[in-house]
Amino acid sequence: MKPSDIGKAYNTITHLWQSPRFNRNNGIDAHKRAIAFLTNKRTALDVGCGCTGRFIDLLLAEGFVPEGVDISDKMIALAQERHPDICFYQQDICEWDIPSHYDLITAWDSIWHIPLERQKDVLAKLVAALNKGGVFIFSCGATEEAGDHTDDFMGPEVYYSTLGIHGFLEHLTSLGCISRHFEYDQYPELHAYFIVQKP
Repeated sequence: MKPSDIGKAYNTITHLWQSPRFNRNNGIDAHKRAIAFLTNKRTALDVGCGCTGRFIDLLLAEGFVPEGVDISDKMIALAQERHPDICFYQQDICEWDIPSHYDLITAWDSIWHIPLERQKDVLAKLVAALNKGGVFIFSCGATEEAGDHTDDFMGPEVYYSTLGIHGFLEHLTSLGCISRHFEYDQYPELHAYFIVQKP
């Protein structure tokens, strides 16, 4: 599936994130852990920001000037409605020329939707967009090996890919990142997250 197909799929399921049953605390503790590694808390980018605004709210409370990007135009419209003063971009992260550098970049439950063959390039792009000392937090499929698959768990068919835990560690190290934290945060589900820092 192309990223544009993912955007179209997410356009049909925005209600899942608008439901009062959605857990707005999902990922918040992980982000607080990532923020704790920062000396500077000025600018931040939420990749695959979706419509809930929960990370934007946290970043604002922590003193950041945050921005958001998402492939889904409906997610972006809802995000802008919730936070009219925030800069949001409707873009494909694979092709987007990131316009600035950031102290924090988050990609929670988002870049696992990009094609497997684009994973390394996108990770390199995001690390390059960090300021010195900047922190990158992202969640991933916590398999041992690289792979991809599709499923319709949320309704429409959606694509997922992962470099595998060893693949992520090897690539992030090659990009010069310092690994600060790794956690299987929803074990036994194959969901994990990394926190890495640019020296």
